[in-house]
Amino acid sequence: MMFVQRFTFGFNISDTKTITHGIAIYTDPPNNNACVTGKGPTFVCNVRNSRMTPPLPANAPGGSGVRLTNLDANRLDWDDKLTIEFLNDRPRICAIEIVKADNLPTVFLAGDSTVTDQPREPGASWGQMLPAFFKPDVAVANYAASGQTLKSFITDLRLDKLLSQMKPGDWLFLQFGHNDEKSNWPQTYVEPFTTHKAYLRAMISEARLRGATPVLITPMERRGGIEGNTHGEFPASIMDTAREENVPVIDLWSMSKKLYAAMGDQVGEAFADPTHHRNYGAYELSKCIVQGIKDNRLRLADHIVDDFGRFDPAHPDPFASFRMPASAGRMGTGGGAAPKSPARRTGPDYQD
Repeated sequence: MMFVQRFTFGFNISDTKTITHGIAIYTDPPNNNACVTGKGPTFVCNVRNSRMTPPLPANAPGGSGVRLTNLDANRLDWDDKLTIEFLNDRPRICAIEIVKADNLPTVFLAGDSTVTDQPREPGASWGQMLPAFFKPDVAVANYAASGQTLKSFITDLRLDKLLSQMKPGDWLFLQFGHNDEKSNWPQTYVEPFTTHKAYLRAMISEARLRGATPVLITPMERRGGIEGNTHGEFPASIMDTAREENVPVIDLWSMSKKLYAAMGDQVGEAFADPTHHRNYGAYELSKCIVQGIKDNRLRLADHIVDDFGRFDPAHPDPFASFRMPASAGRMGTGGGAAPKSPARRTGPDYQD
């Protein structure tokens, strides 16, 4: 289910910079106490639940809902509610208009924890940042989840739920690899160039069957692979599949290596741990994705915000100029500033 929200803030909207970050809206109010009604930023939000229509007849395989795991516990992804957070120094709201909008084109995201909406500061993903770069005429539905692989995304019925919501004109962005490559996970491991390609082809075919456009994305490199390769042959296997299936591909693996190298001494500010990212890193990676949309000349590029321009990963935004207020709702302890040091985070939220 998609909704369009129109927010009117208690200050001059024309002087306001608004960034969407997952479920949060950050605003920079000027020194103006006037309450201006009837105008304001508009954005689109996907709201969903884990329920599915039970398969018929009763003995048919399947299920009545997504098989949620402990990694999904206490998260807002599946609660069928719209949760909004207003942050910054003086967030003031005059009015909110919420309108159902079921017929907008939707960008569905499928992937692991490097794509999902991370629930706690300082973690974030490029999928979490992506809505900031689209006009309010397209929705982003982030179905990615921590710990997922190509196989588990199917067996947990996450793909079935996603496909049940898909319509002609939609998009399916696929970024897997961090967990699929783990041979010590024998139930979900896939081999590059063989079973890996087979599972990618299955998802590509399911999207095309419903009139949607699949897009493959190579997994971004880990911090330890800036001058090497921690993903082995998986990026090449994805690139091969894209060529063979005539599918658009965004080579985030190559782009991320350029990005990290260009960050130099500031690269630590991009990472929450050796694999996952903080707000700054996630925002820059999301810019890589948007530039990949433009480079592929996808029709989706028509929905990118007008002021995006062009992004070169070899010239990232300096960390000193990046500002994003910490989400009080994502701190887990009731608020406060996000840690400034990129301390390693562990636990289920940071499983690949």
